Formats: sequence, C-alpha cells, structure tokens
Amino acid sequence: MPARSRYGTVAVTLHWVIALGILVQIVMGLGMAHLAIPVGLKFQIYQLHKSIGITVLFAVVLRVLWRLTHQPPALPEAMPALERRAAEGAHLALYGFMLALPLTGWALVSVSPYNIPTVLFGLIPWPDLPILSTLPDKNTADAVAGFIHSRLAWVLAAVVGLHVLAALRHHFVLRDGILRRMLPFLKV
Repeated sequence: MPARSRYGTVAVTLHWVIALGILVQIVMGLGMAHLAIPVGLKFQIYQLHKSIGITVLFAVVLRVLWRLTHQPPALPEAMPALERRAAEGAHLALYGFMLALPLTGWALVSVSPYNIPTVLFGLIPWPDLPILSTLPDKNTADAVAGFIHSRLAWVLAAVVGLHVLAALRHHFVLRDGILRRMLPFLKV
C-alpha cells in the first residue's frame, strides 16, 4: 500500500475548525481585555468566548484521539533529523497549549467571584469545575487563573505564529508539499 501524501478529511477538518476557533478566541480575548465595550455586549462576548473555548476543547480532544489512532502522512525523507524533532516538539507543544488554554479558561470561570453561569451558545448549561467553584477565596484564585489563562493565550499565539511561519517556509521556500497535506479541498 503506498504511503499517503496528505492528511485525511477528518484530520483536515478538525485542524481548520480548531485553527479558526483559536483565531476567533484570540481576537475576542484581546477585545474583551483592551476595548471599552458596553457591559451588556461584553457579557454576550464573554458567553460566546466561553462557548467557542469549550468547542475548541472538544475539537482538540477529538483531534488528539484521531491522531493517536491514525498514522499521519510521512514527512519528506530529505527533512533533516533536527528539523523533524523540532516539528514533533512544536506539534506536542501546540496540543499541550490547545488543551491547557480552554481548561484554564474553564477554571477561570469556575473560580469567578461573580458566579455567572455558562450557557454554551445560549442553549446548553455548562457546569463549573466542582472543586474550584467551592473555593473560599475566589478573588485570589480568580486573579491567579486569569493571569495563567492570559499568559498561556500569548504563548499559544506565539506557537501558532511559529507553526504558520514554518508551514509557509515549507510551501514557499522549500517547496516540499508539507502545507499542501493539510489544505482543504485539494486533490493531490
């Protein structure tokens, strides 16, 4: 059986759903943190941010499970060993941050002293994390969770940026077909 040259439909779909979700989350997070938004609209944006965050979490879990059960296409044989290890490390970091960020967001919501319920997309009530929602000093926990969540967001944005730059390098400089393996609607 010949080696596949590109990722399958499920992997490609999950990749781009996650990528779009992360991009939207970064833009929304920056807006929530740095723009003067009326309170009613800010509440709606926070609810949407939480909804998309949980959706991204589910998509990442599905992507990890898919990746563990499906062999990806092989990297080009000409790729140096150090670059292969760097790619593998970067992917592990991406998966780690893509799991950690929504989990820290969920923790942040759970320790919020405001106790505002999360309703995903205005339809599905979402629980707080049990132990965190009962902490006696929610203000300190809220500050710590908020700090961790915001810093992880910056780190994830940087890792995603490096991922994009690496893909563009492979496509435009090395011309080795790496990017084409993950592009949707492409017949190779």
